[in-house]
Amino acid sequence: MSLAELEARPVLTSNADPVIEMDEVHKEFVLGGAFLNQTFLRALSGVSLKLTRGRALALVGESGSGKSTCARMLARAYEPSAGSIRFHGDDIATFKGQRLQRYRSEVQMVFQDPFGSLNPTQSIGYHLERPIRLHRPELKGKAIEAEMLALLESVGLRPAADYLKRRPHELSGGQRQRVAIARALSVRPQVLLADEPTSMLDVSVRLGILNLLEDLKQQRQLAALYITHDIATARYFAEETAVMYAGHVVEQGPSQEITDNPRHPYTQLLIEAVPNPNRKIAVVPGRRATDIPLWTRSSRGCPFVSRCPRATSVCKETMPKPVSVGPGHTARCHHVAS
Repeated sequence: MSLAELEARPVLTSNADPVIEMDEVHKEFVLGGAFLNQTFLRALSGVSLKLTRGRALALVGESGSGKSTCARMLARAYEPSAGSIRFHGDDIATFKGQRLQRYRSEVQMVFQDPFGSLNPTQSIGYHLERPIRLHRPELKGKAIEAEMLALLESVGLRPAADYLKRRPHELSGGQRQRVAIARALSVRPQVLLADEPTSMLDVSVRLGILNLLEDLKQQRQLAALYITHDIATARYFAEETAVMYAGHVVEQGPSQEITDNPRHPYTQLLIEAVPNPNRKIAVVPGRRATDIPLWTRSSRGCPFVSRCPRATSVCKETMPKPVSVGPGHTARCHHVAS
């Protein structure tokens, strides 16, 4: 999907308190080694994000940049190594028992692979009925079936009754993803974490899924996190965008501003990678292709230094601090003003 094919949504402003926020969150994983000589991979380094009702934040970056780790932290599949995650101001690390179960229903994920996230041996009705029975005990009997039909209708699967007895293999990829979205909505969440929800789908159905998520976000006033490789769809769906590289947020701001005026060299690289029929293919001098570096406790400087055409000696030694480059727009680069 090219930037030329997508119309920018209006940049909205909101003073609402965040539903959920990450505050200077770090996450480390042990790569290996003996007990006293272990190597720790820093998957996230001081990440701060906020999600508010009726708005979406897009996390953009290559594989290995830390995007999915952020989503799993918010879903409390991982625990922070440092920092905190707050839900309506309360630290989720303190949630236990019924409060933790309620949090699980309030923060839901939609995964990348709609077939892998559904049980192939069970019907669509089973996938919707089970979370309703677990998290919404006030619904009984025919009220559960009515709710399942309403959920399928809300995600565009009509007539809904035809889908309840089908199994995942009887549906197309786009239909399976709509079922996965309906399942996430069945417990009435406040936060929706969409981890590359269109990347496994045919190009022809991707825009339909994004439009569905946009409508649901507005209708249900969901706080949404949208994870993607494609910065063009981030501009289309999300009001704000955060660009990640090697576990660091290197640029953040309004989505339209990020794509129209990218200030970090990595964001500029992502914009250049978007197909544009009006732009000739060219190799940017000084830019080198390489994998995202493994960031450890001993790593120093800017993580993008090995690929950056502007890199100097200070970039190798010192991690840049966020610099304000516009209203609500920050970039972490020593040379952002040059």
